[in-house]
Amino acid sequence: MSYIWFKNGQEIQYEEKSSHEDWFYPGDFISCALKGLEKSASPSVYALKAPSVSVSPPGEITNGSSVTLKCSSDANREANYTWLKRNQTLPREEPQLVFTSIQPSDSGEYRCTAENELGKRTSEPVFIDVKYAPQLPSVSVSPSGEIMEGSSVNLTCSSDANPAANYTWYKENEDSPKAVGPVFIITESRAEHSGNYYCEAHNGIGRQNSTLLLIVVAGAWTSTAVGTSLAVVFVILLLVVFILIRKKRASKRSAEIGETAGDTQEQCLPPQSTQEEQDLHYSSVQFITNPEPESLYSCVRPVQPESLYSCVRPVQQHGHQLQENQDVVYAAVTINKPTSALS
Repeated sequence: MSYIWFKNGQEIQYEEKSSHEDWFYPGDFISCALKGLEKSASPSVYALKAPSVSVSPPGEITNGSSVTLKCSSDANREANYTWLKRNQTLPREEPQLVFTSIQPSDSGEYRCTAENELGKRTSEPVFIDVKYAPQLPSVSVSPSGEIMEGSSVNLTCSSDANPAANYTWYKENEDSPKAVGPVFIITESRAEHSGNYYCEAHNGIGRQNSTLLLIVVAGAWTSTAVGTSLAVVFVILLLVVFILIRKKRASKRSAEIGETAGDTQEQCLPPQSTQEEQDLHYSSVQFITNPEPESLYSCVRPVQPESLYSCVRPVQQHGHQLQENQDVVYAAVTINKPTSALS
């Protein structure tokens, strides 16, 4: 029994065997028939054509949606399929690759490969880009720490988003935006800039607000005022301590003087007087001497012994003793009551 072979519709000459070997190229197809029955040729067999990948549903792919990739190849002999992501083979051997809830991590470049006895072909790459809303933004301030009045301050906002997020800055309790863009610059900070700030990151998928950030703007005068206040308080404390020491020393000195005076002179304790006693006339003055010259004194007594009297204190003697008690010089006379009654 003889066979006739056809390649791309043309008979292959001098080939009558039941098998045929040849080079196959994409687009080539071959068939055979029994000699004499050329009109009853077999179905054509052809080399694999490059497979293609389709995405369903078409259009934008968003986070959490269901997505199916399908590999198609025109092959007369059924082909086997494999999937590759960035040249890494996936554990799928089916013509479809299904994502029930696609994630941003699934983004990437995909290819499929079809293979049978007639060859192996790989598709062109298809890029899967999963869109998602901005994540919770992070906010930073530069310079960090205490912000001095008059200095420049940068507030920076960043968020992971696809497509890239747009940023708007707000101040708490204010409706109108303060700035647009990832960086909010306060060129010359003042006390009224203090407050809570937040940025809003948004794209076509969704939006997200940042956490609140408290910016405390301290004037340059604050440190000076604090230092001055501390200095004033310190000076006041020194003055108080100095006054207390002076008072303590003065009290001690007064006590010492009082003790010395008590040792050198006699205290005259007059009785309570009446109007009649104030009118008395003094009749005599008597000088009383003391063995110790330093303590000589004299008393003036009235006619009535029980009445008022006065003591005369001597001048203090220093360095030598008086030769005679009669030479005592009296320095002062103290009258306990007014002298209008004296004649």
